[in-house]
Amino acid sequence: MTQETADLLTLQNPVVLGALAFAALVLILLFSAMRAAGKSAQMLEPVARQMWALDQRVQSLSDGQQQLAGGLNHVSEAQAASQKHMLQLMEQRLAHVTEQMNLNLHGSAQRTARSLGELQQRLATIDKAQENITKLSGDVLSLQDILSNKQTRGAFGEIQLTDIVTKALPSDSYTLQATLSNGRRADCLIHLPNPPGPIVIDSKFPLEAYEALRRAQTQAELNEAARMLRQSVRTHIRAISEKYILEGETADGAILFLPSEAVYAELHANFPELVREGFSARVWIVSPTTCMATLNTMRAILKDARMREQAGAIRKELAALYGDVDRLGARVENLDRHFNQAARDISDIKISAEKAAKRAKRLDNFDFEELAPESAEALGVSRQESGSS
Repeated sequence: MTQETADLLTLQNPVVLGALAFAALVLILLFSAMRAAGKSAQMLEPVARQMWALDQRVQSLSDGQQQLAGGLNHVSEAQAASQKHMLQLMEQRLAHVTEQMNLNLHGSAQRTARSLGELQQRLATIDKAQENITKLSGDVLSLQDILSNKQTRGAFGEIQLTDIVTKALPSDSYTLQATLSNGRRADCLIHLPNPPGPIVIDSKFPLEAYEALRRAQTQAELNEAARMLRQSVRTHIRAISEKYILEGETADGAILFLPSEAVYAELHANFPELVREGFSARVWIVSPTTCMATLNTMRAILKDARMREQAGAIRKELAALYGDVDRLGARVENLDRHFNQAARDISDIKISAEKAAKRAKRLDNFDFEELAPESAEALGVSRQESGSS
């Protein structure tokens, strides 16, 4: 170090003194600052703790906000999924409802169409029934016109009797419009065997008296109509008894046919004495229903009589049938014996064929040593077969 340099660093140098003074001032300021900073640190420590607590709360609030945000996001996602699922369910339900509505509408349309078709058929049936009713009304008027005349009414009764007889009896067991030995013509003659013999059925229709009885309003009119009906029926019973019951030619009774169930029911309900008078005169009164029952009974009688007539022929045919059955049994027995013999022959043929096949196989294999015993056995079998044949 030079002298100049040493002079500069002495305390008497104002520059050095200034520098030292400035350094001391700086130290003092630093010390003061440090003391102030310590006091400030002590004063700021509660604030710092509050700030730390506040920071913790802010952090907690931030975490809570994040959790809340996550929860809201989850809720939003769940709500979106729920809404999507709900929309899918609603779409499915809507599609199902739409399908059901379409099916129901289609079914309703089919049922409506079927109902309309059935309605049309019923309307057509009603129209046809109306036509039949109209036609029937015309037929009823025609029937009234027919029944209003005695001759046409008699023809109506004869036609109804003919229809019943032809349905109940064989065609060769009756004669329509048969003429008897006294010259009287009966509506129908049933050829029954003796006894009772042929029986006459004659149709009568006392319609005027019955209609008067139905129209009667006072007791006097009712009495007069009843008198007319009794007189008409008695006249018919007497006429049939006198004309159609002939000894030795017909049965000892005859049948009066009433072609009306209503008149027949009226007689049996309110005029039983007329029925008894008919029994006494051997004239039996029948309606269409009872006439059919009576004719069925006659048919059974005819069938029984014909069976008795054919009893000899039946016995002869039965004897011939027995002979045929006996011959058939003998022929079946012979055929069975032939079948048994054929079965035995087939069995022997099978044995011979099997032996021949064995022999051919041994020949093919050149087994000549075993041929001699087989030859002897085959010779014995052939002799046996020739002997049995």
